[in-house]
Amino acid sequence: MNTELDDLELIEIPKISDPDGRGNLSVIEKNLLPFEIKRVYYLYDVPSDSSRGGHAHIELKQCLIALSGSFEVVLKDGKEEKRIWLNKPNRGLLIPSGIWRELENFSSGAVCLSLVSDFFKEEDYIRDYRDFLNFKS
Repeated sequence: MNTELDDLELIEIPKISDPDGRGNLSVIEKNLLPFEIKRVYYLYDVPSDSSRGGHAHIELKQCLIALSGSFEVVLKDGKEEKRIWLNKPNRGLLIPSGIWRELENFSSGAVCLSLVSDFFKEEDYIRDYRDFLNFKS
């Protein structure tokens, strides 16, 4: 699989500000993501010294959004590494298949929303980094 870090994309999620100062509203509609959402889950109460992820997907595509707080996403394509901070609920990180991801440095109260292109399938996961490197070669 020839997916590279250049294939990552940060997207702006439309934000509607209330003119009376009562907060903001963001909407994710069908045409915003390059895939149909088949599963939604979220991470919360993650201790700041813990990490999540630590895997890649063979087919699944994903969009991560920091609904509250912040966290760092460490991404690898087998050759290079990139770190992206997510800390705005109107910005999403699109991760294509074939990219290793780890989530770390969660702030207090951080909530990570994950919108994914398929249902849970264990056979789609690559959970060992050496297996991932073999998959990429």
